[in-house]
Amino acid sequence: MKSEVRDHGNVRLIALTGKITIGGGDVEIRKLINAALEEGKANIVLDLGGVSAIDSSGIGEMVACYTTVAKREGQLKLLRLSPKINDILQVTQLITVFDVFENEEEAFASFA
Repeated sequence: MKSEVRDHGNVRLIALTGKITIGGGDVEIRKLINAALEEGKANIVLDLGGVSAIDSSGIGEMVACYTTVAKREGQLKLLRLSPKINDILQVTQLITVFDVFENEEEAFASFA
């Protein structure tokens, strides 16, 4: 998995590409979220547009990160879900937990 990080005001955008699977991407997400929180960026958007696959470890890590961010009085939101990831979140009903957006402008504006 690869990542690109950039800030937009008080919001950290983390764009992910590749696979979020056990032993790889799941650990990387945790590191990226923790780094953002340590830098004072508690409002985070995960751009999943480039993610080709995700397994239960990846989903579990996203939920764990959501909880970690919420405990720090921040928000974790999702951007550009692929149909496959959207289906997984629908089946697990996690779609009701995350705020999901189709474009960056809407995602950034949602923190105002």
